[in-house]
Parts: sequence; C-alpha cells; structure tokens
Amino acid sequence: MKENKEKLIAYCGLYCGDCHGYNQEIPDLARDLRKKLREYKYDKFANATSKFFKELKDYEACYKVLGAMVKFRCKKACTGGGGNPWCAIRKCVQKKGYDGCWECEKFPECKKFAFLKEVHGDANIKNLKRIAKKGKKEFIKGKRDW
Repeated sequence: MKENKEKLIAYCGLYCGDCHGYNQEIPDLARDLRKKLREYKYDKFANATSKFFKELKDYEACYKVLGAMVKFRCKKACTGGGGNPWCAIRKCVQKKGYDGCWECEKFPECKKFAFLKEVHGDANIKNLKRIAKKGKKEFIKGKRDW
C-alpha cells in the first residue's frame, strides 16, 4: 500500500518523513552499532586502550547515548497521533479545525513554535509559508526545511 505523503506533513509545518525518529534511520544505525560493539567486546578494548586514547574512558556513556538513540522511534506521523502527545500546536490546530498552522493568520509569530526553534530554527515557518503559497501537493514535491 502506498503511503499518503500529505499525511506526513505535521501541523507545525515540519515533514515527518524527514524525521530520523519516523524514518528510523538513526535508531537502526545506533542499534546496529551497539550490536557490533558487543560482538567485538569493545568495552574491554576501550578500557584497555583508554590510557592511549583518553576519549575511550567515556565509552560507557557513549554506549548509553546510543541506547537512547535506539529508543527514539515514532511509528505514526504527527497528524496520525505520533510525536509529542501534549503538543500545544497539535491541540490548537485541532481545536480550530485546521489541517495545519498554514491556515492560521497568526502562524509566523505564533508563540507555540518556540520549543521547535532550538532544534529546527525557523524551518517550520519556512515550510508553512511554502504550504500556504503552493499547497500540500507541491510542498511534498519541492524543497523542505528540517
């Protein structure tokens, strides 16, 4: 069955299909690396060689970070209930009966986008402007910011 790519447009303008949690590329790579590290007993190697490579003293922390990356998976797109279940953006859009923030006259200055800025900068604003101007079908085909 072919996936409806328009359903991957999050309410905020980000595209779930570009997210490493949704496409699971990073979680899969982290899982595979952890498996390979265990096969090589890399913890012992790191411990034995940490006097020559000081960074290897942090091996256990690195392994734990990879474990956290493995867990960052999202099986549903935002509009299908994936992502943050307490998202104020999602609640606002649903309350207003919109498809997304691009339908709201307040979107460029909306305070609800503040938490996205640290990771995504103004990517969602750029995307929202594209969607408002060209529509969802053209947005899917064109440039997207993440």
